[in-house]
Amino acid sequence: MSDIGIIAVDWESRFEPRRMVRERLQRAKEALRNSDLDALFVFRTEDARYLMGYRHHLGPAFIMGNAVVVLGRDAEPVMWNMDYEQCRARMPWFDKEQIQPRANFRETVGMKRWAEQVEGFVGSLKGKKVGIDIWDLNMEKAIRETFPDTEFVDGYQSVLMRAKEVKTQDEILRLKIANAITEAALDKALEFLRPGVKECEVLAVAWHTMTALGSEWTQCSNIVASGPYTAPYRRFTSDRIIRNGDPVIIDIGACFNGYYGDLTRTWICGNVKPTKEMQQVHQNCYDALFNAASVIKPGVTNAEVFEQADPYVLDSLGHGAGVNPWEAPYFSPHSKDQPVKLLEGMVFNLEPYAGIPGVGGARLENDHIVTADGVGEQELLTVAGS
Repeated sequence: MSDIGIIAVDWESRFEPRRMVRERLQRAKEALRNSDLDALFVFRTEDARYLMGYRHHLGPAFIMGNAVVVLGRDAEPVMWNMDYEQCRARMPWFDKEQIQPRANFRETVGMKRWAEQVEGFVGSLKGKKVGIDIWDLNMEKAIRETFPDTEFVDGYQSVLMRAKEVKTQDEILRLKIANAITEAALDKALEFLRPGVKECEVLAVAWHTMTALGSEWTQCSNIVASGPYTAPYRRFTSDRIIRNGDPVIIDIGACFNGYYGDLTRTWICGNVKPTKEMQQVHQNCYDALFNAASVIKPGVTNAEVFEQADPYVLDSLGHGAGVNPWEAPYFSPHSKDQPVKLLEGMVFNLEPYAGIPGVGGARLENDHIVTADGVGEQELLTVAGS
């Protein structure tokens, strides 16, 4: 199956968007049925995409109500969103009634009016248990007033994360394409990198490359950190002028069809060779990454993977990837207190760090797929060019 071509063709098996939407929704329905919940109220825009294929315009701020999905145990999903007319025209695989005008959650009265519509689609919620992925105090008050006899509990960790933690074949292909776009952006950034350019100029080259290749957004604001900003590590991009011999950490990720890539590499700028101390810093980071990767297989826990990289981590060694750049499983110092077993089909990033103030820092990151035997196609990305 192709992991390079991004256009559906008749001569090769590639990702199939409609199949992916069907399979994702089916997994969510199964996770809901396997829980003790009767329905889900979903307010995260990325999960509206996961459940129904709705593409939001993304952006730096979360706005409650821009995309809302209600999924009942015995009902088809219903979505309220800001682009409902376009969705009705462009998403014919859903009935018209499944796509409704945006719920105005910016005002309390809007929340109440939306809540009153819900039972018309999923039936009475009196005496039922409903899972919610995220909410604020105003919305909680309005919902509890509207549904006084309904129990509301977490629906994100218990249902949605369980549905999303193992990827379908089409999700994996989209993640591979997102990471291929990210690779291209890193290559262009390295080509541009030289003494005298600013961190923000390097990022501009990477961002332009990703967007030109079809990236919808980026995994975060993206990071180009140089010189003293690599140790201690400072995770944003500034107007600092990069100097000859500076270590430079670039951490970026493209978004392809809703799925996020994420890749980090460290270089020395210019024609100066790294010092022995800097070489050792980089080696420590490199060894931590590949030692952790070497134990990945079904049944191994996130705690065991973390242990292989410790102490060359920041507050976290890594995280899952999907329609949210930071999904389960997670790899942190706390994983040992509540270990999670890895499953075949999980996809996640590992990103150790090593650094010494006054010397410099190094961070490396690869994306991994858990395969049946734990070897073979572990990396979604090439691992050369560190």
